[in-house]
Amino acid sequence: MSSQTVLPIDRNSVADLSKSRNEPSWLTELRLKALELAGSLELPKLEKTRIDRWSLDAYGTYKTPSPLQKLEDLPEAAKLLLGESTENLIVQRDSGSVWKHLSDELAQQGVIFTDLETAAKEHGDLVQKHFMSVVKPDENRLTALHAALWNGGVFVYVPKNVEVKLPLQAIFFSDDADATFAPHVLIVADSHSSVTYVDNYLSEDGKQFVHNGVVEVIAKPGARVQFATVQNLGEGSTGLTYRRAIVENDARIEWIVGELNSGNAMADTDSVLKGNGSSSDAKIISVGKGDQKLNLTTRATHFGRNTPSDMITRAVMQDEATAIINGITKIEKRATGANGQQTERVLMLSPKARGDANPILLIDEDDVKAGHAASVGQVNPEHMYYLMSRGISRTEAHKLVVYGFLAPVINEVPLENVQKQLQSLVERKLGQ
Repeated sequence: MSSQTVLPIDRNSVADLSKSRNEPSWLTELRLKALELAGSLELPKLEKTRIDRWSLDAYGTYKTPSPLQKLEDLPEAAKLLLGESTENLIVQRDSGSVWKHLSDELAQQGVIFTDLETAAKEHGDLVQKHFMSVVKPDENRLTALHAALWNGGVFVYVPKNVEVKLPLQAIFFSDDADATFAPHVLIVADSHSSVTYVDNYLSEDGKQFVHNGVVEVIAKPGARVQFATVQNLGEGSTGLTYRRAIVENDARIEWIVGELNSGNAMADTDSVLKGNGSSSDAKIISVGKGDQKLNLTTRATHFGRNTPSDMITRAVMQDEATAIINGITKIEKRATGANGQQTERVLMLSPKARGDANPILLIDEDDVKAGHAASVGQVNPEHMYYLMSRGISRTEAHKLVVYGFLAPVINEVPLENVQKQLQSLVERKLGQ
């Protein structure tokens, strides 16, 4: 389908918006080309999911945000996400950044941590080199629309040999369903640098809107990037997210993802092990309720030699929720010594809940290792009996089993306050 009527904005509006924000000409041109692509590209084909039946029209319009005067003005739900230190923090509200701060120490080391709109103007050469280079505008209609409409976002650059010891944090929240909400996160870790980045997405229940987000990570030789995110968009939202990392020689990417949206959601998290000795680790949890439809894909694509990857996805489904969990390990020709391992497990708490775990191994090289494990089932009665035989109530035993199922991911979150928030969100979604 290629009708212009499916597009939420026209060419003149995109050009006018870009001009009003004083964006560089290269970015305006990219937006316009992407919008043209969106008119001809198809929606992505998802495994066992008819995304064309989802609500995909409520993009809203760009609304210029008002900067926060103080963090105390944040909504209560957002304030709960703040740690003891708020030095290295960016906050986006609806269409743009309203707060940003980077410590003097990191700034003096050459670290850049700002909203992407600002970075495109102040660090244009660096942003232009990497922006939409990992996730391409021409992949499908969603990526093209994102390239045309993205706003706010985050840009991180860590210079060579710099170690960022404390996590960088971002909060993205939507409280105006009529405002476009499409942040883009771009992280560039130069050679032998290291950084931990944590973000949270949240909105209230009942607001009908589309979140179309993209994350791009470039890990240069020897770099280490830890990326943690908690997705907590409310009922009525449609969450669409592509995350992808290019990992060069001896570099490493670690993904820690909590997919806790309450609306329909699609997420594709991909590690491209381009360099020799590069590695990836992805830990993902999801909790579904009501009649939610979730489609979560985790990928590792091995190009370099001696490249280990590990993927763990655990999903808990209740009520009539549906989860399609895909794990894809692709080992290309000449990627000798690659070792790709993956595990997908779905726990169903209701007879009407549905979960599909689909492990996929695509191997084009002989001298490699690869393995997978997958399971879909209900709470093990033996586990319940064991706990209850020691004086634990049925309700508490059930709770312990579910939390034990999710613990391998929750315990990996690098910020204590975010870890507690993730635990609290799981409890709330499970009604406990």
